[in-house]
Formats: sequence, C-alpha cells, structure tokens
Amino acid sequence: MSDPVEHSQGMDEATAPARSRQRRLVVPELALVLLIGPSGSGKTTFARRHFGPTEVLSSDFFRALVSDDEADQTASRDAFEVLHLVAEKRLRRGRLTVIDATNTTAEARARWLALAKQNHVPALAIVFDLPLEVYLQRDATRPGRRVGEPVISRQLRQLTANRGRILREPFAHRYWLRSVEEIERAVVVRRPLCSDKRSWHGPFDIVGDVHGCFTELCDMLEALGYQVERVLGPSGEAGFRIVHPGGRRLVFIGDLVDRGPDSVSVLRLAMDAVRRAKALCVLGNHDRKLMRYLEGYEVNVAHGFEKTLQQIAGETAVFRHRVLTFLRHLSSHYVLDDGRLVVAHAGLPEEYHGRCSPTVRRIALFGVTTGRRDEQGLPERINWALSYRGRALVVYGHTPVQEAVWVNQTINIDTGCVFGHKLTALRYPELELVSVPARAAYYPAARALLTPEDLQRPLLLPATDEMMPEEVTVGAGE
Repeated sequence: MSDPVEHSQGMDEATAPARSRQRRLVVPELALVLLIGPSGSGKTTFARRHFGPTEVLSSDFFRALVSDDEADQTASRDAFEVLHLVAEKRLRRGRLTVIDATNTTAEARARWLALAKQNHVPALAIVFDLPLEVYLQRDATRPGRRVGEPVISRQLRQLTANRGRILREPFAHRYWLRSVEEIERAVVVRRPLCSDKRSWHGPFDIVGDVHGCFTELCDMLEALGYQVERVLGPSGEAGFRIVHPGGRRLVFIGDLVDRGPDSVSVLRLAMDAVRRAKALCVLGNHDRKLMRYLEGYEVNVAHGFEKTLQQIAGETAVFRHRVLTFLRHLSSHYVLDDGRLVVAHAGLPEEYHGRCSPTVRRIALFGVTTGRRDEQGLPERINWALSYRGRALVVYGHTPVQEAVWVNQTINIDTGCVFGHKLTALRYPELELVSVPARAAYYPAARALLTPEDLQRPLLLPATDEMMPEEVTVGAGE
C-alpha cells in the first residue's frame, strides 16, 4: 500500500458519465501528469489554461526545438529524447511535470510511468476521450498545420483499444473527460502530498517508539508540559484531549502498538490528538501489521503482536474501524517546517524526502538494507545516517539505542522503553532531549540496545522485525 495520494481518495472515472457540473481534477503538487488523447482533443489548450508554461512539456514544442518545425515527424525521436531528459530533471528537482503528447499507446505511457517510479512521484492520467467528429472538427480549425483524418482515426483506435489497459496501469488517479463541455468545466485543484507538512512550523515534541507503554507516555506528556484530559470520543467511547499551554504539538514516530501493556489507550490518545490537529503520527512497521490484520490479511503473530491482539479482542467493532481508518491515513514520513525537519519511523535518506512510492514507504518503515541476511535469516541494515549530508534534520526510531545521539543531521530517539530502558522525545526547534524511565521491562529484547559506538559503524545490527511481505500465519477473520 502506498501513502494517501500515494493513494488517491477519489474514484477512478473510466466509467463515470459526462456531467454538466464543474469537474474537479485533484492533482498533487508533485506529480507526473500524462495528457492522453488523439490530436485535436484540446490537450494543449487545456494544459495552457490549467498549468504554468514551464510545467508543460509539449511534444510539438520539442519537435520544433530540435528541427524548427513542430510538424516534422522525422524529428520525433530526437524530440522525445530531449523531452524525457527535461522531464527527468524536473522530477528530480521536485517540480510538477505535465506531458502534452498523444500517449495513446501502452509503449508511450510505459516510459513515463517508469520515469515516475524512478523518481518516486505519483503518475496521473487525464484522458480526452471524445467522439471522432469532435477531433476532426477541432483539427479542421487548428491554426497552421492539420493532422488529418487518417492519423486521428488511428490514434482514436489506439485509445479505444487501451481504455482497459489504462485502468490497470499504475496511475495514482485517472480522469476521463468525455465531452467538450466537460473539458470546459474542468477545474484543476492542487493539493500537497500527504507527507508535505512544510507549512507546519512547530514547535514540536517528537516522541520515540511507544510500543503500548501508555503510562510512560503519560509521564512523558507531563514532563513536556501537556495537559491530558479523559473525554468521550465521537462514538461515546473513552478518549483523550491533550493541549499544551504553549501551543506545542506532538509528532509520533510510529510503532504505537505491540509488546507493551496498553496499546489500546496509546491508540486512543494518538488518534484523538491527530483528529484535533494537536499531533501528527507516521506509520511504523508494527502499526502497519495491525492495519493489515484489521484489513483481513494474514500476518505473522510475533514480536509482541500477540499482546496487541489480546488487548483489542474486547474492543468494539466501531473502535476497530476507527483504528483501521486512522492507520490507513498515516503517511510514511513528514516533511515539516519548510523542509528543515523530516520525521520517518526508520529514517529516510535525502533523495526520498517528500516523495511517495512503495520504495519510499518500505525504507521509511523498515530502513535501508544490503539485500543480504545474517545467519539468523534477518536482513542486514545499512547505517545510512553515516553518509547523510542533507539539509533537513531527520528524526527517527525503529532500531532501539541506549542513548539518542546525533549522527550528522540525524537522530534515533527509540531508546527501548518497552524493553525496560526509557522513552525519549526531542523538542524542536530547541533540539533538547527529554526522557522518562520505563516503569518495567514489558518485553524481552532480542539483542542488546545499540551503543553510541555502534552508531558509527557502516552496518547496524539486523532488524528484529520482519520485512515486507510478512509471513502468513493468522488473519483477522480467524
């Protein structure tokens, strides 16, 4: 599963009827947008109306650029080579890029989809699917060159044959425009990716892996100056209201659940704080396992998940649905404070900041690995922080450490509370560490917590938790 708008919330509109009302086309602020349709469909006019001139890369423009004649089809190969190069540079720099070409064949779209995947950005399709007579009429009134009926008919046949394939291709969203009226009424609405919280400037209190240690979480909130009040939630269930007199907000680095004694209360507090915009939370690998279980997938019951299953067994279906909805909407990471701060459960190298793809999600949840496994069959994890030279501070957890120490511009604040050590938070922008001791060791540690010296080595100890995909042993329906 990819992040929300890594995971679009709207429906795919391949079968949606044309409507006379305004059409809202939601486009992420960072994406690769493919305009798809035969010549004469109005793609160029649409692009000019809804996107900036530097955002649109037109095949006609690049043909003219390399040959002084946009109609020179012999220049198409050279034109698309340059167009592809410019698109790649724009996406690498994090710029919205719109491809204005027919894109009616699977081969043409495959190259762009591969480029989006390579740069870890979502790809969107806007399909201009009109009757033949509309294309021909527009072509007849086109200033300058005309494409002609044979070419347009061939492109329409390609589009017709590709409708089903477009639905199966890995677009984050597809919009079908089936009439001139729909095109005229279309409105492009830009939205940031779910990881983009650059407008959130703090101050923040970033809390390490809680793992069901609710008492210690309350101790931490008290130490940080938060007021915690027990209230009734939206469905009449018990909940929490937290507030800081200084307007500070919490950021949880994931792994709210498993191993500890009260994952349910930790979930209630975090969900209510996020719902009231008093907190953010990134998804951890343990949280992901719970999400998959609640979705009905079979997962491996190990590494403390059995405790969470016991604790949620007596909860209502309404609560379980709330948890699932909450977890589904968590991002793999957040970029905060105009890009100065990045929070991810297992850390994130700079090239993935603000991006969304399965690769970004996997690294943010599980870390960077060598692809090899040790004698226990566990993945070797690379200490990516040693080579980090990014501008943003990166705060993360996942691998328990004895002490939170800075390595370049990164810091791991998972100090093994559930194993009997302590819970740690980082105050931002002050960069002050606050810790509270664990009340007990709730779960045995598989290996010793990493020392500050361990954090200076190129390879960290292997992960104690499984990588995706998970082993199949039990499902929510059992």
